[in-house]
Amino acid sequence: MSRATDRRRFLASQGWADAVVTRLTGDASNRSYVRLRRGDETAIVMDAPTATNPDTARFVEVAHYLHQVGLRPPRIMGQDLDQGFLLLEDLGDALFARVLEQQPELEARLYQVAAQVLLHLRRAPVLPGLTQFTPQVMTRITDLAYHWYAAEGATPPDHAPADAALLAALHQAAAKTDVVALRDFHAENLVWLPGAQGTDRAGLLDFQDAVLAHPAYDLVSLLQDARRDVSPKTRDNTIAAYLSQSGDDPDHFKAALAAIGAQRNLRILGVFARLALRAGKRHYVDMIHRVWQHLQYDLQHPILADLKTALASLLPAPTPDKLERLRRVCATIPAP
Repeated sequence: MSRATDRRRFLASQGWADAVVTRLTGDASNRSYVRLRRGDETAIVMDAPTATNPDTARFVEVAHYLHQVGLRPPRIMGQDLDQGFLLLEDLGDALFARVLEQQPELEARLYQVAAQVLLHLRRAPVLPGLTQFTPQVMTRITDLAYHWYAAEGATPPDHAPADAALLAALHQAAAKTDVVALRDFHAENLVWLPGAQGTDRAGLLDFQDAVLAHPAYDLVSLLQDARRDVSPKTRDNTIAAYLSQSGDDPDHFKAALAAIGAQRNLRILGVFARLALRAGKRHYVDMIHRVWQHLQYDLQHPILADLKTALASLLPAPTPDKLERLRRVCATIPAP
């Protein structure tokens, strides 16, 4: 039986058999999405085959949790976890990234609302059973940078000194794991809902990878966005506004931002190179330079001096030749 047939059966079971179906742009995962339209009603179907998406039940769990603590994920309108289908409330197309393409003057306002979401989540009780993003876990998953970005899928260089330096910085500045972090908290996973009030103005997408992490984790995800440039003024003002309400020591919190930022950007370098080299997703090569710039910014913090030294001989800069080589390999892989 084809996946399309499975989806039609799911739609029929949910009373949407007569809906007009429009395919939406996917993401870096193996999930896909379609919009359903029936008169004035719309909904979204998440198509997440269970063989490659074992975390769909976690999406449902986290969505319910976010509703319970007063935030704004899409409502779960129907589900078939055995087949990997969810029927979701349609929050619309006004992703922060799209809104800001048309109205860049709204950047400060949207990012202030996003910071309020993180402060709200920080004060909420945690969801039991989530993985703890300890310094050890965070360090281990940066291996992708050396295997896929540095070595382009070949044998990676010895990165033990870099791992030790990163682990030490994370232990010093970001060892707490007491806040739910959604992990992909950025402008393409936030939907602007200006008719709502407070934190409800930010609809939340793509949170099935939620973990328990340091409070700075999602703020780094928001402000060091791999997909769009956040102005330095917005970055600094958002951090200042967050700190004015969080009660954190500014110097210690900024050290945590740097250490977590370095960890995230190392991992993202590896993830993007892997998506390009293994899956032929060419457009991820175009974002590598921005991620590299974020990493260089983080490495200026004194807490990362040893990591900066260790990385100097491990990671090649994303020169035009380096990026073109990645694109050439992509060109040999059929587009998914």
